[in-house]
Amino acid sequence: MRTQVCIVGGGPAGMMLGFLLARGGVEAVVLEKHGDFLRDFRGDTIHPSTLEVMGELGLLDAFLKLPHHRIDRFIAQFGERRLAIADLTHLPVRCPYIAMMPQWDFLDFLADHGRALPGFTLLMRGEAHGLIEDNGRVVGVRARVDGEEREIRAQLVVGADGRHSMVREKIGFKVNEIGAPMDVMWFQLSHRPSDESAVMGRIDSGSMFVMLDRGDYWQCAYVIPKGSAEAVRAGGIEKVRALIVRLMPFLADRVGELKSIDDLKLLTVGVDRLETWWRPGVLCIGDAAHTMSPIGGVGINLAIQDAIAASNILTAPLRAGRLADSDLAAVQARRLFPARATQAAQVFIQNRVIAPALLGKGPVAAPWPAVMLDRFPLLRRLPARLLAMGVRPEHIQTRPA
Repeated sequence: MRTQVCIVGGGPAGMMLGFLLARGGVEAVVLEKHGDFLRDFRGDTIHPSTLEVMGELGLLDAFLKLPHHRIDRFIAQFGERRLAIADLTHLPVRCPYIAMMPQWDFLDFLADHGRALPGFTLLMRGEAHGLIEDNGRVVGVRARVDGEEREIRAQLVVGADGRHSMVREKIGFKVNEIGAPMDVMWFQLSHRPSDESAVMGRIDSGSMFVMLDRGDYWQCAYVIPKGSAEAVRAGGIEKVRALIVRLMPFLADRVGELKSIDDLKLLTVGVDRLETWWRPGVLCIGDAAHTMSPIGGVGINLAIQDAIAASNILTAPLRAGRLADSDLAAVQARRLFPARATQAAQVFIQNRVIAPALLGKGPVAAPWPAVMLDRFPLLRRLPARLLAMGVRPEHIQTRPA
């Protein structure tokens, strides 16, 4: 099989890049190793930066018809002190809120619109397991598609296959490990009509708990010290229920929905970044290039921004058949600062707020910036802007073919 671009990974970055390239007249094959997109506890936050892009593509009205829940406020509690820290309602954008939407709906939406384009091919149950090289240049991938071995030759291979990327492993990219002091155990509890509608989090001595309002349920994150998941499992579900009630008393009437410790799903948190994102014939984007912490839920939207930048920079040279190494380097140059700046902010929060709290060394005091945000509502627009739009938001620059 021959194509212009072979994208490994059918997540948000891979699907968005495949759609945008095909829209711009470039042949793109996307390999997704599963038979569908149905996975629990994937990132489901669609930030205003992504909603702006959907508007630029003329797809926003159709997109917002999909089931979603809107969040525009963030509340944090430090010990017994409850503070408002971000307000998205004043953002000068089409959608001043975060849309909480199952990721499979988002990916199915992109897939459906991609299939309407002649240059777009999505191969489900297509797992890439090797790269094809010729004179030091990557020229394709080896994959199993529906159990059959295939070779897909391409001018460019894009690794959009997440933090456990086959592409970056096979090519031997150097990874700078930044690290994280915590892991996260995800679960769901029902949402009652009388519950507040916001993102809520509580940081207390020795514990941290975050709740994302999903409309009819709360998506809950129990943040634990790095590597302590087995100890949590050994402690049993009753201990977890008691902790939830202590941190969020209004959930006392529904913690029984957690039947066993198996209802908690572990996310091992890591933060890293490739030193170089490309080699001749190959480029990594999204989590394959820079694995993000779950802080702020920005990883998906950063990956989508990578895909937009890659499309903006690469569409013209690919269409002209003159893709150069300098074009791949330009994608990294464009997106390196946003990745580094976002990770720096996440690491600052990890080291100054989360790690001390999880160590349980004395009472947790509200940081002075959070106090100022609560005291002066106008200030809440700054973290809202950074959270909603990110650093250097990208916009569609290519025209439909």
